[in-house]
Amino acid sequence: MKKRILIIGLGLIGGSIGLAIKREKDVTIVGHDIHGERLKLAQALLVIDEIGLELSAEVEKADFIIISTPVKQTEQILATIAQLPLKKGTIITDVGSTKQQIMMKSEIVCHEEVYFIGGHPMAGSHKTGVESSKAHLFENAFYILTPTPKTPTHAIQALKDLLSGTKANFIEMTPEEHDHIAGLISHFPHIIAASLVHNVASYQNESHDISRLAAGGFRDITRIASSSPTMWRDILIHNRVPLLKQFDQWMNEMDTVRTMIDQVDSDQIYKYFETAKSYRDGLPSKTKGAIPAFYDLFVDVPDYPGVISEVTAILAENKISITNIRIIEAREDIYGVLRLSFQTEDDRLRAKRCLESNKYETYVIQ
Repeated sequence: MKKRILIIGLGLIGGSIGLAIKREKDVTIVGHDIHGERLKLAQALLVIDEIGLELSAEVEKADFIIISTPVKQTEQILATIAQLPLKKGTIITDVGSTKQQIMMKSEIVCHEEVYFIGGHPMAGSHKTGVESSKAHLFENAFYILTPTPKTPTHAIQALKDLLSGTKANFIEMTPEEHDHIAGLISHFPHIIAASLVHNVASYQNESHDISRLAAGGFRDITRIASSSPTMWRDILIHNRVPLLKQFDQWMNEMDTVRTMIDQVDSDQIYKYFETAKSYRDGLPSKTKGAIPAFYDLFVDVPDYPGVISEVTAILAENKISITNIRIIEAREDIYGVLRLSFQTEDDRLRAKRCLESNKYETYVIQ
């Protein structure tokens, strides 16, 4: 008999996990979502095989349960599941970007050979919804698993085997380690980006439209501030303790920089940026991380009617899809007047070759 996989929450992540499983495993995937139209769409797109309207009925039959919802809803779902009978050997996992609180909550469902293994696939997209699901979304990404010390090895291996179609790199760590690292490389940067936007938004100048001036490099370095307010509210509350410690470290860091500037210490200022540049330039450029990458190509184009149509026509002829196109006015630290965005690194490289063969200058910012 085929294994039954219940996916609760049919958005981009849940849908992509479903597709990844289906390309490797002969299983029955059942979808449950509070939005009925998402379920119908997921089935039409072959993301799921069956629609599970009654959660209680589907939980009892599932061999694996994947909770793909925001962290606050995941806690509520765990509380519901805890009241329902589960099959012996059922493995439950989630996809949340915080782990300590979820792992504590999961204790209520771990009984009679029912196992909860925390999960966090560190990949995403700037698109949302099940219609944007892709089986390859997690390829070469890090997929963090946070089993408990009591979780048997066979259960961990069974989950990895089920998710083998993601082609992700699985890493096991404690919930504490996960939340500290996620805070450093994802959660805190989102706070900083939002604070930079607030800082600029508070500046009022009747003579100049600051929003237009901030549309170039500033817009790019603060792009993650456009993420879901609801999602980030819940994440910051769940990861409150590690983030509060990181605030103290950040304030000390800013005090150090402020002192260097105040004392006009040119040597230390230079070394500060040199060290940061060296570390940043050494980061893997082709590895997926906690914050989704942009695959942007900057193109220098002359100013005459129809030039943008020429660029897009070249790409269309070569069957290269563009996800976004923008004319850049404020271009400090950014080369090119046209920014093209692509879904993958391969699309960007193909576009670069095509445009340069047609005498356009292009630039990639790593």
